[in-house]
Amino acid sequence: MENNFTELTESEYQQLKDAIADITILIAGADGDIDEEETAWAAKLTHIRSYANAKILHGFYKDVGAEFSETLNKKINSLPNNKEERASIINDDLHKLNPILGKLDKRIAAAMYTSYTSFAKHVAKASGGLLRFFSISSEEKQLIDLSMIDEIVYSEEE
Repeated sequence: MENNFTELTESEYQQLKDAIADITILIAGADGDIDEEETAWAAKLTHIRSYANAKILHGFYKDVGAEFSETLNKKINSLPNNKEERASIINDDLHKLNPILGKLDKRIAAAMYTSYTSFAKHVAKASGGLLRFFSISSEEKQLIDLSMIDEIVYSEEE
């Protein structure tokens, strides 16, 4: 487990990591079809974030990237094909992150929240629009704020 998450159990840390796959499925499947371009971009994004993200999350994304494709495929295969049913299950799973994030140092929890919502936006932009890039569908717009996760804000003054 990455050092910034020592307050958590292995299971809680796994839930935080699995949330990246959940967010990918939620956003990529918002239109009913989980697009390969979106899932491929999400996999690349986990790799990019393992070295180009906020320093406190480098290790987290390295851990996520090491198992992302396998986790994503298992989750896709285990979830219903119906987009509403699938979204409901994922919403519940993402909502369960709130007490876990509450255990973290507020600076880390805020970075996680920001990273999750940013990740959702990047996945949404991976398909559609000009040359199938940089456009967010109306279905995705309704989900990318990840309203099931409580917003966490941190300022250096705290």
